[in-house]
Amino acid sequence: MPELPEVETIVRGLEARLSGARIEAVEQRRRDLRFPMPERLATRLQGRQVTGFARRAKYVLAALDDGWTLLLHLGMSGRLLLDGPPRGPHEHLTIGFEGGRVLRLVDPRRFGAVDLWPTARLGEHPLLRGLGLEPLGPEFGGPVLLELLRGRRTPLKNALMDQRLVVGIGNIYANEALFRARLSPRRLALTVGPERAERLARAVRAVLLEAIEKGGTSLRDYVQADGTLGSFQNDFRVYEREGEPCLACGGPIRRIVLCGRATYFCSSCQR
Repeated sequence: MPELPEVETIVRGLEARLSGARIEAVEQRRRDLRFPMPERLATRLQGRQVTGFARRAKYVLAALDDGWTLLLHLGMSGRLLLDGPPRGPHEHLTIGFEGGRVLRLVDPRRFGAVDLWPTARLGEHPLLRGLGLEPLGPEFGGPVLLELLRGRRTPLKNALMDQRLVVGIGNIYANEALFRARLSPRRLALTVGPERAERLARAVRAVLLEAIEKGGTSLRDYVQADGTLGSFQNDFRVYEREGEPCLACGGPIRRIVLCGRATYFCSSCQR
C-alpha cells in the first residue's frame, strides 16, 4: 500500500501539472471500488476546475471550484497515472482535462476509494475523521510523540503505525525510522522517555523526507503519476534485508512477525 511519501509524491506531481485545469470529460467504468462511488460522479465533475491538490494521511484531495473535494485513496494496488495510453480493464475512472491531459485511476484489486465531500467539512469525512497528527507538520516532535505513546502497552512499531496517533507511516517507514532511532520495534511504547521520543520523531521526519525526495518506494505496484519508479528502496537499511549485515555494526538483520507484519531490525543496535 502506498504510504505517506508515495502519496505526497503523487500529490506534488498532480499539483504541478493539473492545478487550475478544468475537467472536460469523465468516464466511470465501475459503480464501486472498496466503497460505492458517489452518485452522478461523472456529471458532478464535468466542467469543474481543480483549484489545487493536497494530501491528508494517505489520501489524495483534489479541491474543486464548486466547494467540493474529490477524495482518492489508492488502497493496496491503486495507481494514479497522468497521460499515456488506456490501461485496460483495471482502469476504473478516467478524467480528461482541458489541453488534453488525462488522469487514470487504475486499481486491479479494487481496494481503493473515490468520494466527493464538501471542502469546508473535510475533517468530518468518515475516512478522515479521527486521524492522528501529520508527521511532517510543525506540531509533530518529541514532546508530542511522547504524549501520544504514554501509557500504551503495544509494541512501539505498532503504535507508530497507528493512524489514530500519527498518520501515513506504514510498515516500510516504521522499520526504517526505528532503526535510525536505534529503538527496538518490540519495545513497549510506554517505555519511551523524552530522549528516545525526540530521537524517534527526528528519525521519522528524516526517513519520510528522504523518501519523498527520492519519489517514494517502488516494490510492487507503486509508480509516480508520470509512470516513473521511486528509488527509496535502494536506500533501505533494514527493510527486506534479513540476514544481511547491519550497516552500523555488521551484525545480521533479523526478521520477525510482529502483530502480523514482517518486521526487520538489528538486535544489537536497536534497544
